Amino acid sequence: MAIVGSGAIGLYYGSRLAAAAEDVRFLIRSDFEAISEHGLKVRSIDGDFEFPELKAYRTASEIGPVDLVIIAWKATANDQLGEVLPPLLHEKTQVLTLQNGLGNCESIAEIVGKERVLGGLCFVCINRISAGLVSHSGGGRISIGEWSKGKQGRAAELAKRFQAAKIQAVAVENLRKSQWEKLIWNIPFNGLSVAEGGVTTDVLLADSNLENEIRILMTEVVQAARVQGLDLEDELIHSNIERTRPMGAYRTSSMIDFVEGREVEVAPIWAEPLRRGQASGVAMPHTAELLQRIRERLVARGAE
Repeated sequence: MAIVGSGAIGLYYGSRLAAAAEDVRFLIRSDFEAISEHGLKVRSIDGDFEFPELKAYRTASEIGPVDLVIIAWKATANDQLGEVLPPLLHEKTQVLTLQNGLGNCESIAEIVGKERVLGGLCFVCINRISAGLVSHSGGGRISIGEWSKGKQGRAAELAKRFQAAKIQAVAVENLRKSQWEKLIWNIPFNGLSVAEGGVTTDVLLADSNLENEIRILMTEVVQAARVQGLDLEDELIHSNIERTRPMGAYRTSSMIDFVEGREVEVAPIWAEPLRRGQASGVAMPHTAELLQRIRERLVARGAE
């Protein structure tokens, strides 16, 4: 396996797989020296662990062809996929993306062919604390599905390999439905954490007006999915909010990117879902307003 994107997600799941005797090779750039010298430490609610030595590489060419590529970097780096992916492929290589939002599978398929592509949705509270140090504070489940119709069995096989690495993984029949299910949380919580100036989830839920806005945004996501033939349940709104309360002062990934001056995944998490919803006949006015507020914050910060 090759992990493309050795941030919090890539390092956590990749190291879990490596601990289960999978041959995992990490493409590491900014933290290469630190991890090569000191290894990786993971602070996890499921038990801390560390790897004094990871199979770390600077370039995809050094890794070479592998059976499975796991894309774990932010979608903001997808313009580099045309350079990174080809050296990792052989005739039967599969490509699994763990990225947020919509449109990523399409971008990857343009490079490697749609028959190779699978999508994975990570439901996990995880942050990169520093070079070589990852904090896992909750969750960890992954839903894996085929992006192309007609493929069978591969998602279930990958789920078994993740399960063997003590990762709660399931194969889903409808990847598009799972992608929209995750957007129920990502659109409001990631979005408002940026639009409100860089705040944690507990701050959002402590304000009754913001909690009401969260519910409205979630409702728009559910409605947009349903119009596209994806039967999302209303109960998902309540369950997503209630599972967030115990997370405390959780820093969403978009909030971290915002406050640390990095590019935010605007297109896949907000712009593309809004475009698809509107194209299906759902106005999504609160989502549109949220997207505008995010863009205004980023312009004021100098990020766009």
